[in-house]
Amino acid sequence: MKVLFSGSLIPISTVLIFIFSIWYVGTILLNSPFQKDVYKRKGVENYTYSQLVKDTMSQKRPVLPPPHQVLIELWNSTVNKKITSKRSLVYHAGITLSSTLLGFVIGSLLGIILAVAIVYSRTCDMTLMPWIITSQTIPILAIAPMIIVVLSALGIQGLLPKAFISTYLSFFPVTISMVKGLRSPETIELDMMKTWNANGLQTLLRLRLPSSVPFLFAGMKIGIAAALVGAIIGELPTGAVSGLGARMLQGSYYGQMVQIWSALIFASLIAALLVTMIDVIRLSTLKRFGQLN
Repeated sequence: MKVLFSGSLIPISTVLIFIFSIWYVGTILLNSPFQKDVYKRKGVENYTYSQLVKDTMSQKRPVLPPPHQVLIELWNSTVNKKITSKRSLVYHAGITLSSTLLGFVIGSLLGIILAVAIVYSRTCDMTLMPWIITSQTIPILAIAPMIIVVLSALGIQGLLPKAFISTYLSFFPVTISMVKGLRSPETIELDMMKTWNANGLQTLLRLRLPSSVPFLFAGMKIGIAAALVGAIIGELPTGAVSGLGARMLQGSYYGQMVQIWSALIFASLIAALLVTMIDVIRLSTLKRFGQLN
């Protein structure tokens, strides 16, 4: 019993209960006007509040679907559908995930290269850093169609345009975290490397990079979640027929809010799994570097 109520179980459960409570209240408030209009058209005047609440929870096209409808849709579109079916969220998630991972890998490599250049070159620090920060002030919804159009004009279509949008969102946290990590060694440690006659490359490989590992993974955890967002956004302006973004887009065309919310929740679960995967790799890497007991 002590184990059951220890750690993070109580905080997580409390937050979940609060979220679901607010969600159900919102469902009643947002779906009630339509349901009352239905009663009026059918000539039903003496309805009870409990009947109103029950009916707002079972609408076919609700403004805000209740959690149980979303969970049922999630079950039907994952467990009850073949993975190869175009109605399966697993199928659509696989397509979105491919561009997410490709964009994340490119963004992480780009972020590491930029961070090394910024740390070792004052010119790069003065010129690149302001532009890197400024790049994140541009709304991704505005720049995504531009990227798609430009790359299509160059004959680049399919996976790469969406991956580039993921790269655009994921490289920034990796760059900033890596810069901080590469600069984390203390002056006395850098001076010690100089007394050992270590050159810049040796200092980078044996001191700065090992010291930056915790910072790098902190940025990568943010970056991989941002990459997933970029992949989903990249599917919207292309009129894609597959992917989680396309699933949401199709739901908006036909007013299927349950479909939109199920895809949204499934994307959130995938993001949580991706972040957990990065954290597992982080723990393994830190243990190998001797930075974790």
